Amino acid sequence: MAINWVLPVRGVQFALSATVLGMMAYVASWWSSHWRQMSPVEVNFMIFSPIWSILALAALIVVPMKFPSMAEQTGPKIGLFVLELVTSLYWFGGFVALAVFLNDRICFGTVCSIAKAGTAISAINWAAWAATLVATVIRVFFNKGASMSKAPGAPKVEMHQGV
Repeated sequence: MAINWVLPVRGVQFALSATVLGMMAYVASWWSSHWRQMSPVEVNFMIFSPIWSILALAALIVVPMKFPSMAEQTGPKIGLFVLELVTSLYWFGGFVALAVFLNDRICFGTVCSIAKAGTAISAINWAAWAATLVATVIRVFFNKGASMSKAPGAPKVEMHQGV
């Protein structure tokens, strides 16, 4: 029987999202108190992405687990795929934009180190989202009979009356 590796990766995605949220909130707070103006859009977007991810993770975990019959219908299956695709694109765009922003600045001190670390963790989180996105694409578009709530390759048990 195949092991469903997606759920532990979802836990990693949650932990990385919470970490990036905390780091970018610190950077935004420092920026607004030190410069007395709103933090850059790149930092603000990296606050939005983890919040979006945590909400998306709730749907991506709860729907296949608690509503497996609904998750097997075409509409919700495509909806969950689009949710995962959008979240993956948010992480990719966010970490690239923040890396470009930090590359063009004279950056030193603790807040700069935290911003750079947040960028690196965001890249790792994007890789995790990309991995689960590939698994979802394979499950949705190439395994027509596969279940989103069960591990791929799980044995099918058929019960017959009288046996």
